[in-house]
Amino acid sequence: MYVPILILCFSGIIQFAAAKDVYLYWNITWVNAAPDGFERPVIGINGEWPCPQVDVDVGDRLIVDVENSLGNQSTGIHWHGMHQYMTATMDGSSGVTQCPVAPGSIIRYDFITDQPGTYWYHSHNMGQYPDGLRGALIVHDPSPPFEYDDEFTVLLSDWYHKQMPELLDSYQSPENSETEHGQEPIPDAVLVNDYTQSIFKVEPNKTYYVRIICVGNWPGHAFLFDDHEMTVVEVDGVYVEPYSVGERNVRVATGQRFGVLIKTKADASKNYAFWDTMDINMMFVYENRAIPDGYNPNATAWLVYDESLPLPEPPVLNEFDFVDDVSFVPYDQEPILEPVDHQIVLSTGQTTVNNITRFSVNGQTYMPQQVPTLYTALTVGAKYYSNPEVYGQVNPIVVKHNDVVEVVINNYHGNLHPWHLHGHQFQVLQRSDVDGGAFDGYFANVSSTPMRRDTIMVQNFGHTVIRFRADNPGIWLLHCHIEWHVVSGLVATIIEAPDQLQDMFAPVDHLEVCEAYGSPSYGNAAGNRGLDLTGANNYIYSGESGAAYPPPTFP
Repeated sequence: MYVPILILCFSGIIQFAAAKDVYLYWNITWVNAAPDGFERPVIGINGEWPCPQVDVDVGDRLIVDVENSLGNQSTGIHWHGMHQYMTATMDGSSGVTQCPVAPGSIIRYDFITDQPGTYWYHSHNMGQYPDGLRGALIVHDPSPPFEYDDEFTVLLSDWYHKQMPELLDSYQSPENSETEHGQEPIPDAVLVNDYTQSIFKVEPNKTYYVRIICVGNWPGHAFLFDDHEMTVVEVDGVYVEPYSVGERNVRVATGQRFGVLIKTKADASKNYAFWDTMDINMMFVYENRAIPDGYNPNATAWLVYDESLPLPEPPVLNEFDFVDDVSFVPYDQEPILEPVDHQIVLSTGQTTVNNITRFSVNGQTYMPQQVPTLYTALTVGAKYYSNPEVYGQVNPIVVKHNDVVEVVINNYHGNLHPWHLHGHQFQVLQRSDVDGGAFDGYFANVSSTPMRRDTIMVQNFGHTVIRFRADNPGIWLLHCHIEWHVVSGLVATIIEAPDQLQDMFAPVDHLEVCEAYGSPSYGNAAGNRGLDLTGANNYIYSGESGAAYPPPTFP
């Protein structure tokens, strides 16, 4: 028995020694760019845009100092898909795990990248990332369960010519609620890797690992590599049993990631199109509005074997046959979590507050509070930290440590919604078809090893059922990842094991960010003691960049 223990310990030491610190300094600035030919200000990093891809290895320590030099907007960085196990203060959700970073302030993010896979980073503040503050975060695995020769990353997104503050003012206005019933602004373009003419240079007879990330604001995307077979091997950082797409299509929702393998041709006699389209149904059919004349929801990029050869036209598709991502099987074949200790039912729809159309969860719209929710959990004391009331109008749900939590999302809205959970990957037990109705308590053909991911598209007038184990104490958002809908309140907050959080502390620089922003960093949602919520945010203002309360005015 003694020798194997020594071997295991030695192996662990080698793995730890191989890990490294990766330090980045990011100055968040305005940059002019014209990804589709229309020049406008975008939010870049260190004076450049598109924002850089971050490449790390499993076990690396990622340290990023973020300085806000925007001058007129606060900011922050969320590390999308990173569980932040016992580093919940580094999640980067403004108003939830930190205060917004005011102009001139600096915040440090410091955490271990202990999950291999495809992730991304983006602002979780002021509806900001559709203005450009987003990029890929790739955690490389030295021993993935498949072989490939090389890899590249594909970012898919919608794009707007107006900046988000102007669009959000219009979207969250009484006028839009009255005349358009709260309809979202239509994108002006679709981008592939933040450009309309992207190319991916490839070599013949090689296998490429293609990491596809939907970094957009609203519609889902369907994509294909013309005349190249795709095999899905990863979703949202979870390896899956290889799934050949065949003649079908893959749909990727906002916030989702897919890892696919493609085998290139044996020769370099021609180039091939990579074709992507935004979901017209989400933008028009389900919104009951007409498609504008000449509107183009498509984008084309290219697999380039030989730069001297012409770039072909994209293929013509008349219909889609989507792969059902619920049918994927995790490579580790984790069994279904049971029995359920805590069931949460979220009935989602729309409401009107102060003449503004908002989204609601169980009849309540989400509103950011004066004190970040995590800081409330850390400072109100044992008498109150398990009381949902102390957190204000953030749709708080308290769960106990290590409970198996089942979440039922009933979508009473006429459009699809991609729901994303921070801090976890969840098992997807069931997703209904369109018009499938609310969950009736019965499952049909549930896998014994359900698919696991962190973002799931919920069909219009349908439902989904997910499960996770509450083994990561923290404050985690569960929200629709359409940024219009986040700003308009389609958000719930998981208060996970607050009793297990009490040894955690907010870094000094994070508290200084609160002071610079002018926000309290302790007390209940309003910054008071106990259940005195006087001054908590519970009112919707119009004309304030879609905020649930007026943001501070910066010099």
